[in-house]
Amino acid sequence: MEKSKVLVVGGTGFIGRRIVKASLAQGHRTFVLTRPEMGMNVDKLQLLLSFKAQGAVLVEASMDDHQSLVAAVRQANVVVSAMAGSQLLQQLKLLEAIKEAGNIQRFLPSEFGMDPARMGDALAPGRVTFDDKMVIRKAIEEANIPHTYVSANCFAAKFAANLSQIGTLFPPKEKVGVYGDGNVKVVFMDEDDAATYIIKSIDDPRTLNKTIYLRPPENILSQNELIAKWEKLSGKVLEKIPIPSNEFLASMEGADLMHQIVVGHIHHIFYEGCLTNFDIGDDEEASQLYPEVQYTRMDVYMERYL
Repeated sequence: MEKSKVLVVGGTGFIGRRIVKASLAQGHRTFVLTRPEMGMNVDKLQLLLSFKAQGAVLVEASMDDHQSLVAAVRQANVVVSAMAGSQLLQQLKLLEAIKEAGNIQRFLPSEFGMDPARMGDALAPGRVTFDDKMVIRKAIEEANIPHTYVSANCFAAKFAANLSQIGTLFPPKEKVGVYGDGNVKVVFMDEDDAATYIIKSIDDPRTLNKTIYLRPPENILSQNELIAKWEKLSGKVLEKIPIPSNEFLASMEGADLMHQIVVGHIHHIFYEGCLTNFDIGDDEEASQLYPEVQYTRMDVYMERYL
């Protein structure tokens, strides 16, 4: 079967750059949207040039120039969006281009976290992210655009290496805050593995018009289990400080917007168990679909932090 031609939008972001690399690694003709809005960001430019050196095609277009978007979309038959949270609704412009181009066989909108369809009771202000994602889903489905939604859960660089502590990306040295009893199950994902699964799904008829959940079984861990893995690796026992739910939510009061968003999301994940407290039903789970992917376990992932 001929491989799809893939256009990645948001290819310089945290997950976007990994999606570009995964697309190239899996042999897809890969196009990366470059936007004038990038301005004078030298690091992004250097990253784009590195993609070009690896065989990607850089395609210039602007979210404010409809015809340039249409021209970019027409070069591919799959579009994967990895646009940042603050830009989610700009995907409506991308959808208009996809509708006019008329050649897209699969669209993956920018999701890659919690399943927004299950976050109807999410706390403000963080719920705006889920609301925006559902606006995009509604537009996709009303336009009958073939799609796949991906719920990648918790990226390890942001949630595992730091033992899920706020305000640091490094493992704690002496003490660790434990959310509630620390026994709620969470799904942790190596971000490179997530990109591999995402690209594998784009040509798969089993994932058409479905949600694919990234839930590799050995990476479904409680916070206590995650902490124990780090203690075994490091040879050091940490002091555990339980954080009751009401105390954790009270930390939102008077805090800046970003802290409030982070606290809300962590509460849903580590207190309510929003990543694992449901069955996926008729949707699909990535590690079952693609058992050939040797996904990274969290103790292996964390070894680099020793």
